[in-house]
Amino acid sequence: MSASPSPRLAFGIFEVDPVSAELRKRGMRVSLQSQPFQILCMLLERPGEVVTRQQMQERLWPADTFVDFEHSLNSAVKKLRQALGDSSENPRFIETLARRGYRFIAPVAATPAPVNQATPTVVEPVPPSPAEATPSRGAIARWPRVGVIAATAAVALLIGGASRGCFHVSAPPSRRSSPS
Repeated sequence: MSASPSPRLAFGIFEVDPVSAELRKRGMRVSLQSQPFQILCMLLERPGEVVTRQQMQERLWPADTFVDFEHSLNSAVKKLRQALGDSSENPRFIETLARRGYRFIAPVAATPAPVNQATPTVVEPVPPSPAEATPSRGAIARWPRVGVIAATAAVALLIGGASRGCFHVSAPPSRRSSPS
């Protein structure tokens, strides 16, 4: 017997998969840090209800964590709003209740996760491993020799061309002013 796929939560053009911790916009993954994603999940667990700042603090930061909670929470909510294209002045998704907390105000629907279906994702470049990023010693030693050879060839061409009269330097035509 296999476990049924966990539901995803959909709102507007967005979809959240709490298991894979992914936010998607029209099927494309949206980059979102851990704390803003956790805040989104808290709000989606109770759409239409107030999630207090205290509840968020208790869930996001253990009791023995010392942070500037107000600044950290405000920053995380700001990042979440940016990812959703939302604003505090004209909210479509997250409503601020001054000094109390936040409320998710958009309709939320549970959708089953696709079974055996690849989901599109944003492909981010992978930095090369240190072995790939570092050129071999032979390549490092070869480049100075190539530069010396190229510079020598250029000087030889200039000297050879000048001695054969290939390069002719002439003075610019003089401008004589005509009497008016």
